[in-house]
Amino acid sequence: MQDSFDVTTIIFLALAVFVIWRLRSVLGQKTGAERSPFKPVDRSRTEPQARSDGDNVVRLPGADRVQAAPQPAAPRDWRGIAEPGSEVARGLEACIQAEPSFDPRAFIEGAKSAYEAIMIAFAKGDRKTLRGLLSKEVGEAFERAIAERERNRQTLETTFVSIDKAEIVAVEVRNRVAHVTVRFLSNLITATRDADGKVVDGSAETVVEVPDVWTFARTLGSRDPNWQLVATEAGA
Repeated sequence: MQDSFDVTTIIFLALAVFVIWRLRSVLGQKTGAERSPFKPVDRSRTEPQARSDGDNVVRLPGADRVQAAPQPAAPRDWRGIAEPGSEVARGLEACIQAEPSFDPRAFIEGAKSAYEAIMIAFAKGDRKTLRGLLSKEVGEAFERAIAERERNRQTLETTFVSIDKAEIVAVEVRNRVAHVTVRFLSNLITATRDADGKVVDGSAETVVEVPDVWTFARTLGSRDPNWQLVATEAGA
């Protein structure tokens, strides 16, 4: 009985020693120099972390860099249209803010066409054309002049020779309504004839230089692309 117990004990002890030996060979022994289970970071490729003096705040890489202030938009090239920084330039900027598609150069070309069309329509007494180009107040003033001419049985002849200058001299935007004032300098042949065809005003042959200052208005951003003449005055 004693021999059987001793043999069994020896067998279990041998098995225990074998299991312990296998575990050690698989897991290894901890020496204090083991590699971290996390992937190491190559310090040569990272920026140094800035630490504020007197505290333990660790800033993220790049956090100590000064944020570049947003640069103001470069002034637009208004050469031939307006002086940089002038009231006209600021007014044009306000127009573009309200309607980004607004083009001052295209506006001037349109204003020249409108100027010529209105002058010719007025001379012919073409009320239909004028109605779409004039504000109510200006339209009424033109209507009175045409009606008086008709009562006097007079006719007005106007021939455009050239428009030598068309420059924007003022711009104002209020409640999205833009008022753009243009100074025109044109060369015309203009004559008023009586019922018998006699020239009673102007000349049918002489070219005269005519300065005019007209103001056009439109609600910016509206679907209607047409500008209306809202004020006129004789230019100097």
